[in-house]
Parts: sequence; C-alpha cells; structure tokens
Amino acid sequence: QVQLVESGGGSVQAGDSLRLSCAASGGTISWYAMGWFRRAPGKEREFVAAITGSGGSTYYTASVKGRFTISRDNAKNTGYLQMNTLKPEDTAVYYCAAVATLGFNSIFTTAAEYNLWGQGTQVTVSS
Repeated sequence: QVQLVESGGGSVQAGDSLRLSCAASGGTISWYAMGWFRRAPGKEREFVAAITGSGGSTYYTASVKGRFTISRDNAKNTGYLQMNTLKPEDTAVYYCAAVATLGFNSIFTTAAEYNLWGQGTQVTVSS
C-alpha cells in the first residue's frame, strides 16, 4: 500500500516562498494522479492543485493560480507544491493526495476522488 508523507511546511512572512514535498513509499506513484488540498482554521478542506500521472497536465484553484506550481518527479517517487508570493490567507494545513489511475492523463479535483492521503503539513503566513 502506498503511503504519503508531506514535508516542507513552516512559518513565513507574506511574500515568501515554500516548497512542499510529498514522498511516497510502498509502491511507485507513476500510475497515480496526485493533488494538494488544504484546510484553514474553521474552514472546510479545499482543493489547491492537481497533476496527472505523467505530469503533463495540471490544474489549480483560482486563488493560487500564477503563484503555486504543482509538479512531480516519478523517478524520486515524490510530488511537490511550490508556493510563491504567499499570503496570510494561504495559512492552512496542506495535504497531498493520490489515486491510482488506468492512464497517465487523468486529473482529479475533488477530495472524494482520492483514496490516499498524507498526514498534512502546517503552513503559516504572517503579514
């Protein structure tokens, strides 16, 4: 069973950058679509970004488009979320998620479509 572990969270100032990593173990993630979600204090979990198994297609929620970049390195069995120009409203626990797919070009944007989740990493952005 593939397991996911996030890292790279922390406390930063507005305008700073962070790169989150999602390391997979127990199997190869090449056949898995991946996504990032976040849960801010007092709010529902929300979709942030998604990427196909091949890495060829990505999708972002509007509030992070142009600031965040999702990527993956299948050789390293790791996914990434590069977050630039961070804002206080980006403060949340960030979760990576994955789901096995039959093809390299599937992309998923809702939490219900994923069946593997990491434990989350805290990102705090102060003004």
